[in-house]
Amino acid sequence: MTSVTTTTAPAAAVKPATMAQALQRAMRDAMAEDPTVHVLGEDVGTLGGVFRVTDGLAREFGDDRCTDTPLAEAGILGTAVGMAMYGLRPVVEMQFDAFAYPAFEQLISHVSRMRNRTRGALPLPITVRVPYGGGIGGVEHHSDSSEAYYLATPGLHVVTPATVEDAYGLLRAAIASDDPVVFLEPKRLYWSKAAWSPDTPAAVGPIGRAAVRRPGRSASLITYGPSVPVCLEAAEAAVAEGWDLEVVDLRSLVPFDDETVCASVRRTGRAVVVHESSGFGGPGGEIAARVTERCFHHLEAPVLRVAGFDIPYPPPMLERHHLPGVDRVLDAVARLQWEAES
Repeated sequence: MTSVTTTTAPAAAVKPATMAQALQRAMRDAMAEDPTVHVLGEDVGTLGGVFRVTDGLAREFGDDRCTDTPLAEAGILGTAVGMAMYGLRPVVEMQFDAFAYPAFEQLISHVSRMRNRTRGALPLPITVRVPYGGGIGGVEHHSDSSEAYYLATPGLHVVTPATVEDAYGLLRAAIASDDPVVFLEPKRLYWSKAAWSPDTPAAVGPIGRAAVRRPGRSASLITYGPSVPVCLEAAEAAVAEGWDLEVVDLRSLVPFDDETVCASVRRTGRAVVVHESSGFGGPGGEIAARVTERCFHHLEAPVLRVAGFDIPYPPPMLERHHLPGVDRVLDAVARLQWEAES
């Protein structure tokens, strides 16, 4: 696990900030503190990124440290590999989730393997930022939930924030890590807001620890990224049914926090895994297996999954039917109750 601690004095007043602003500030602070940190990707410089997450970095640090690249994802990540081998800390932006697929060969053949291949002599401290998931009405190749591909690649850390504070903290920790990190940014949460300031003293990170966002006793909703607000809304709606749902935000998919997840399930005796990625072959299957192996004698019902359907991502007008919502989460909780009583 990687963590960094800030010690700056608190600001006089804390104003609302968006997740996009927190991510931008994380890169800005990392670049200011460490001259080896470089940002590169399509339109990250002059435009400031399609979601404006890199806005202002080129003006402050110059084009040589915030660099617009050609539209060639394999070349972008291949360049980052060379930069990291020569002592730099590149932060790569893949403009959209499905745009990252041409870079898979570099990611799997080199980024994930180099430290093992060199017996630890040559780490690749690369952060690969990937805007992912739905909820924005994007067309094809703009709304994939591709996290399962990264989870299936040993040698990568995979993290995803669900809050403004974690967006800053986890990205700082990712950039500081000597291991390559795939940093999945939920597009639908870019404009979510919270009263937050990087000037307040707080622990940044760590990678590898989940967070209990809402304590409860009836069942555990295990989730991450864009599905965290959905589960929190479902937990509030469940109160009317007499259910007290605990919401666990994984934050880090690799490394996986078995300790926090299993402690939650042992308390509640029931678990539902919620994510936007498809169900078959998705992260929920691995999570359910881990929970079952470690918590079998505490479970009062099978571990259930609420996921996207096993289809290519649908057109914008249909995505509300595809994405897990409050009703589907509550239906799964109702099934848990029925299973326990039958």
